[in-house]
Amino acid sequence: MDGRQQRRLVRQFSAIGRASPTIGAGIVMVRDRCSIFLRLPLAIILMIGGLLAILPFLTVWMIPIGVLLLATDLPFLRPIVSMIIIRLRRSLMNFRRRWWGSTPVRKRDTL
Repeated sequence: MDGRQQRRLVRQFSAIGRASPTIGAGIVMVRDRCSIFLRLPLAIILMIGGLLAILPFLTVWMIPIGVLLLATDLPFLRPIVSMIIIRLRRSLMNFRRRWWGSTPVRKRDTL
């Protein structure tokens, strides 16, 4: 089951990379090339910086990235973090659809 959760977490990294290529490239670099001794403090710093979102360069986007980096090294967090990130992405997608008035295109069989 751990392999399944790891793949699910990697999909979340990929989704963030598609949404924001700059942030995604940074995540991939840190996740693949850095050790736990760099990722753990970086994840904590990102989450604290996200909580200080009143400053212009510190915003809420830092919290999920910090949590994703933390879940990379802590296997018991993977299922919880993946589920939360998926739900947040879906909620954001639904909010954007409502805001701009677009509806999802669904293919239906007409018989």
